[in-house]
Amino acid sequence: QVRLVESGGGLVQSGGSLRLSCAASGRILSIENMGWYRQAPGRERELVARIRSGGDTKYADSVKGRFTISRDNVKNIVYLQMNTLKPEDTAVYYCNADIDYGLGYRNHWGQGTQVTIST
Repeated sequence: QVRLVESGGGLVQSGGSLRLSCAASGRILSIENMGWYRQAPGRERELVARIRSGGDTKYADSVKGRFTISRDNVKNIVYLQMNTLKPEDTAVYYCNADIDYGLGYRNHWGQGTQVTIST
């Protein structure tokens, strides 16, 4: 069974930083896309950033220059370094990954981690 487990969320003041981690576990053959989405109350879930296995990255316009996504392909971990945080970054952050465990690539979600930015 494949699992994605996030960590690193919490409460921080505006202008501060947080680093999220997401570890994939299970009988994993390979992982293509790994990414982070977020969902604020009353809003749809949106892509924050994603990174392909080769390192190609994509960011939402709202986080460019402030957030950095990276991954460890040996440990199957994806990170999201979040700097200069703003109150509008408050949301539940979800890890997402396309994982092959022998049946082709399947999309998986983590359980989410709350990020709250205070003014």
